[in-house]
Amino acid sequence: MYVLSLVLVSLMENSGSSSILRNRSFLNTSSGPTAEGASKILEKDVGQKLRRLEVDVNEDGFGSKLISCVRIVTCFVTMMVTTLIWALIMLVLLPWPYERIRQGNVYGHVTGRLMMRILGNPVQIEGAEFANKRAIFISNHASPLDIFPIMWLTPTGTVGIAKKEVIWYPLFGQLYVLANHLRIDRSNPTAAIESLKEAAQAVVRKKLSLIIFPEGTRSADGRLLPFKKGFIHLALQTRLPIVPIVLIGTHRAWRKGSLRVRPTPLTIKYLSPISTDDWTADKIDEYIRMLHDLYVQHLPDSQRPLALAESTNGTKS
Repeated sequence: MYVLSLVLVSLMENSGSSSILRNRSFLNTSSGPTAEGASKILEKDVGQKLRRLEVDVNEDGFGSKLISCVRIVTCFVTMMVTTLIWALIMLVLLPWPYERIRQGNVYGHVTGRLMMRILGNPVQIEGAEFANKRAIFISNHASPLDIFPIMWLTPTGTVGIAKKEVIWYPLFGQLYVLANHLRIDRSNPTAAIESLKEAAQAVVRKKLSLIIFPEGTRSADGRLLPFKKGFIHLALQTRLPIVPIVLIGTHRAWRKGSLRVRPTPLTIKYLSPISTDDWTADKIDEYIRMLHDLYVQHLPDSQRPLALAESTNGTKS
């Protein structure tokens, strides 16, 4: 839910119009027997139909590209259906703000899992024991595909932060607001700082978690970008631990501006929580460097900043 606007933009940019983790017991995605049962039936039916389309073709051949386009369009249509269903649920739940947040997460679990099943990428998850903590979850952002595992795997009780203009995205923006997620005013630095303070207060008051892309935008080539400072300010104000999520391989599976989705294996790593209890405002740059370096350590050369990747290769040789 908290990434709905990013999903819409990603699909519009890239479409113009299998083995998945079998045991997710560490995440609570139950939304009642009707929604749970319907999502499993839909997931099974869509997966079977797409597998029947698979043919023995060259990876970049016409048949392969056609299947990729079918997958993307199926994702878009499926997401529109689930979005409409949960929009109705949110309207019914207007008097209960926290329940709307929870249902927003359930929407993400159902929709994100469906998207990953449709796209057909094998997923390996490491460090799942850290996925249920109340924390600030951060993730690198290298592909339109990143949105779907984040939706699927983010625990219940988590909100994201979007720019206030998200409300103007048709359907998705309104659902984002209905789900009671957070928005900030990025029109000027003073307003942005004030919005972050209000967001932090809401997170503390409602005992929520956060999910943020610290790079602030999607990488064009999959390589890690510099981190913004906003999530550090939120950590200082909420004192929540930071749980890094490292996404590996998504930049190869779905490249920016491409219509080709490849069945590349993906790895999703939850790293150990990092306590922020003793952090101080005068060391913000130090914390940024520490977390950025942590990602560099866990990413392959193809996703490290170019200068660092070249340095590593030179050392190996």
